[in-house]
Amino acid sequence: MDWLSGQHRPYAPQPSRRILIILHQEHSSPGRVGRLLVENGYTLDIRRPRFGDPLPKNMDGHDAAIIFGGPMSANDEEDWIRGEIDWIGKPLAAGKPFLGICLGAQMLARHLGHRVAPHPEGIMEAGYYDIRATEHGGRLCRCAFPGKVYQWHREGFDLPAGATLLAQGDDFETQAFSYGSSAYGLQFHPEVTYAMMCKWTVKGEARLGLPGAMPREMHLKGWYLHDAAVAQWLKAFLRAWVRGEAGSAQPCVCPQAGLA
Repeated sequence: MDWLSGQHRPYAPQPSRRILIILHQEHSSPGRVGRLLVENGYTLDIRRPRFGDPLPKNMDGHDAAIIFGGPMSANDEEDWIRGEIDWIGKPLAAGKPFLGICLGAQMLARHLGHRVAPHPEGIMEAGYYDIRATEHGGRLCRCAFPGKVYQWHREGFDLPAGATLLAQGDDFETQAFSYGSSAYGLQFHPEVTYAMMCKWTVKGEARLGLPGAMPREMHLKGWYLHDAAVAQWLKAFLRAWVRGEAGSAQPCVCPQAGLA
């Protein structure tokens, strides 16, 4: 009841401030994305379907969902991969914010009926690479899209039908896209911390010899040159994304305020 007017009003559910986090390795973490969300009062519900964790039947108990990356392919036939791809329909149907990062973005593309495939010349992106924001990408949040981002992938995809291109690259054109009002896919890794980068470049050293991949020292040097811009953008993007405000035409001024 509205105590001023005496009128009954429909119940409006309050935000749960819980974010569903889907990871794909036993010891992986949501990195900087998770830290920023926790610092701003969100609880992380971390699940690993690969190791038997169930996915929620609906989004009633979560404000948003994020699917992170992993060394597997969105084309693999394991039941848990197919299950995650199908599950993406739940946040889309509920209109809740969804974010796919690297493998998560490729899963979103697969859910939308699009093909995910290796580069025709066998190129891998591992290290910092140039990307270019589109006009839509420039309006994504109150901070300019970073011009160099950290990559670690051998597969990519064209823009899914009905999606909006936000950023593009050279060897893998679709680097960021949106679908509908609240779903986003990022081919790159804004969540990576320096510690994560050190771990990836040691455990995945063999992949750094593939065509297109950069040597380990270039990864670490790139962190010092480019990470500050990525961190500023990620903070502004997450703030807009989790509140359902990403994509509004705002000036590109990186704020210092928190997410909420």
